Amino acid sequence: MSNIVVFGASGQLGQCLKKVAENRGLNGIFFPPEGEADILNIELLKKVFETYKPGWCINCAAYTAVDKAEDDIDTARKINKTGAENIAALCKEYQSVLIHTSTDFVFKGNKPVLLTEEDVAEPASIYGLTKLEGEQAVAMILNDHYTLRTSWLYSEYGNNFVKTMLRLGAERDELKIVADQVGTPTYGMDLADCILHIISGDKIAYGTYHYSNEGVASWYDFAKAIFDISATKVKTLPIKTSEYPVKAVRPAYSVMDKSKIKQTFDIEIPYWRDSLITCINNL
Repeated sequence: MSNIVVFGASGQLGQCLKKVAENRGLNGIFFPPEGEADILNIELLKKVFETYKPGWCINCAAYTAVDKAEDDIDTARKINKTGAENIAALCKEYQSVLIHTSTDFVFKGNKPVLLTEEDVAEPASIYGLTKLEGEQAVAMILNDHYTLRTSWLYSEYGNNFVKTMLRLGAERDELKIVADQVGTPTYGMDLADCILHIISGDKIAYGTYHYSNEGVASWYDFAKAIFDISATKVKTLPIKTSEYPVKAVRPAYSVMDKSKIKQTFDIEIPYWRDSLITCINNL
């Protein structure tokens, strides 16, 4: 199989991809956001493509500090839009297929209905807007691409909600968790496995897809499950979004319909709580 180049490999999805690729015996080249594969430096990027001539590129590089992005628009846009644009342009030049990762934050999420790939994207935050701009830039430049939107990503790696809850649960007697934002947690290893399944298969069906684990949860439900599975004794109280003010608006309901990716690539997606058990056992 031709080379697979991963950008943003030091993030949690990048690290999950490295682990799953090793398990599958796939040949991956993993680049952190800085150094010889800085996605904002087109000349350095070109050297990567010239050296490795990838058949596939996976873009995990992203500005994900949701609240900070509200005041740091230029940096968020450079990484989430311009960086994606640069990678797509070189994928076109070197005939590489791109898998670009995106987010449920491209949706406003103000209606309690499953979100499909055909629904109109209306971001309510700068983070969501710049991720949508990245999606649009990739689609304009490159036909041979897959955009995978995901939600509530966690894993054994990096900083995420699961690790934060385990830390806070050990430090405090009581925690207040938002209960009126609803979505689906996604285990990074499951998403990585899906991405590498697409690469390893023989099905060509470019376009935008939704991937999260199966099921529905609020952040409160997610936290309760983390504490139950890890046997963490902490009082957990549900609160409204209005009681926990933050800079960026979050989608109130961002449960995504995964029918398209399941049917197209013949994959089974694990239930979110089952995957959470696996992650916590590993931690």
